[in-house]
Amino acid sequence: MTTLWERSRQVAVQAILDTAVRLFAEQGYEQTTIAQIAREAGISQRSLFRYFGTKEDLVCGDQEALGELLKRTVEQQPAEMSAWDALRAGFEVILTANHPPERALELSRLIFDTPSLHARYIEKRLRWQAELVPVIRARLGNGPGHPAPDMQAKAIVATVFACIDTATELWAGHDGQIDLADLYDQCLAAVRDHG
Repeated sequence: MTTLWERSRQVAVQAILDTAVRLFAEQGYEQTTIAQIAREAGISQRSLFRYFGTKEDLVCGDQEALGELLKRTVEQQPAEMSAWDALRAGFEVILTANHPPERALELSRLIFDTPSLHARYIEKRLRWQAELVPVIRARLGNGPGHPAPDMQAKAIVATVFACIDTATELWAGHDGQIDLADLYDQCLAAVRDHG
């Protein structure tokens, strides 16, 4: 059960996000300032920074928390599940962790259409990949103490991230009219079946 404070925080976060996304759509990400977002949302810049650490957090969300959620979800998958399926399960959880599909679509467009934002997004995703390699290496191992080589784990993780990003970019480019999970499955099949 959520507390009154948590509900109030969720309402404030949603109002700030709505304002930020509207301003980004109207005048562009780079041209929109934190001061404008705070003013339009009716709060101080200091208050805005209590909810969002940086301007990019308004678009990408709390990447540290999302990365940890992804890692934890992959770790919690049954041992008999393949590395590929465990990673897919992790991404299914984080795709809907912060935003409803319509908002995720708007934010994905912003990320892929804004070079500086896309660069920061990739930088953070590379950190996620590095954190997942040991998890996947352990899942691929032939029993305790016999982990699979780093190369295999790194290749699987990098492939999955490339497929997720490709699927998300296609999904955004088609205005969300194609199912994102289906796009991901098609991207992964293209790599795994025709390599």
